[in-house]
Amino acid sequence: MPDNNESHGSGFRSEFRSDEHPEKAAARVAVIGGGLAGCECAMALVKAGLTVRLFEMRPDKKSPAHETGKLAELVCSNSLRSEELTTAIGVLKAEMRELGSLVMQVADETRIPAGKALAVDRTLFANYITALIEHDPNIQVVRAEVESLDSPLLVGFDAVVVAAGPLVSDHLAASLAASLTGAATGQGGGKNLYFYDAIAPIISRESVNMDICFWGSRYRPEEDDYLNCPMTEEEYDVFLAALMAAEKVAPHGFEQHIHFEGCLPVEEMAERGRLTLCFGPLKPVGLPNPRTSEEAFAVVQLRAENKEKTAFNLVGFQTKLKYAEQERVFRLIPGLERAEFLRLGSIHRNTFVDAPVVLTDELELRTRPGVYLAGQITGVEGYLESAACGLWLGLMLGAKLSGRSLAPPPVTSALGALLGHLRTPPPKNFQPSNAHFGLMPDLNRRAGKKVRKELYGQRARDSFAEWKAHALDAEK
Repeated sequence: MPDNNESHGSGFRSEFRSDEHPEKAAARVAVIGGGLAGCECAMALVKAGLTVRLFEMRPDKKSPAHETGKLAELVCSNSLRSEELTTAIGVLKAEMRELGSLVMQVADETRIPAGKALAVDRTLFANYITALIEHDPNIQVVRAEVESLDSPLLVGFDAVVVAAGPLVSDHLAASLAASLTGAATGQGGGKNLYFYDAIAPIISRESVNMDICFWGSRYRPEEDDYLNCPMTEEEYDVFLAALMAAEKVAPHGFEQHIHFEGCLPVEEMAERGRLTLCFGPLKPVGLPNPRTSEEAFAVVQLRAENKEKTAFNLVGFQTKLKYAEQERVFRLIPGLERAEFLRLGSIHRNTFVDAPVVLTDELELRTRPGVYLAGQITGVEGYLESAACGLWLGLMLGAKLSGRSLAPPPVTSALGALLGHLRTPPPKNFQPSNAHFGLMPDLNRRAGKKVRKELYGQRARDSFAEWKAHALDAEK
């Protein structure tokens, strides 16, 4: 176990795990994928008294986006988004904490300042989870690629969980696609669905020009969670022109770039109109420059990547620009003229299934009983949403394989609404979704925006607490 985790590693594990069924022969589950969903699912299964074999192909085989062989490596932002209970993601965090989430406990241990958001030191976060998983006596980590759902590696298990993530290997993706044949009841149901995801660059703190940039969070100028790069209207227009003219990475000839709406490349947002970025990631509202006491025309925010604040992520700057173009264009941002790029942005394919068609309500493949899917491959989008999906599958499957049943949380809760998204056929094509209040039933009452969010959040908390008291606490 790494030195920086040693002081709390064993205590965390004994608190999280419980040997509730020592008299029973433990069921065995294979979990494919060591990302957030796979690790979360594995720990939930262990808590239910089961044993797990966790397959992770890295580091022997790399993915297009991962850089290390660590479990639960964060490949995009290091932010887990808002903590506020007036947001669906904030409510989801609270629910996950109440369910004993591995990811939330480690995130709380490795968090770094980020205003109203929960951000983590990505290296400590991955190291911590890797140590906990690898040192758990009921989890065996196997560093090998599972190329097929018919692989000999999967023989003898009571259930198989595919939590390979949106970057599932080509071999396993092909096997999964073949297994979906015949599952479709409508257009495209049994086919591979996909979109492209882009990640933002990271720059060195030492290379930021502090004569131009200033510290402060939105509406909280006294805080130093973000570095802000103010732009005049002229500087913004120069940057915008360069961004739109820059050369981009082209898709493969046989594929079309289809982006998730909540994670658009910055250059694609720019193409939607001159001021689109000013109302999006470059919004200047709430960020007055302390040198002038005035708001700039646009502001680029930099968020700390680690506790030492030596590395910063360009917030909202996920991109598909070629590497040389990124360095040229992003150095046009005031304060980043000499930016040292520790990681450049990149683009990669994210694979997901048509969940309402191919999965049961228990996230089991209709065409392959005993095979379950968890995480982003199901059609949830985001770090926390992926982890929450894995957590729920671990809880549900742990109960099922122990001879019990576990009713899903209500659709008025954040977790229940997210699971409901995977069960409800949409009017058009199924698309991945983050957690948001729009997934929940309507309030059926008139209220202003702020009050409406408070009402959604409170209803979610109340309904989740009632469900937990009946479905989980009653078993103890």
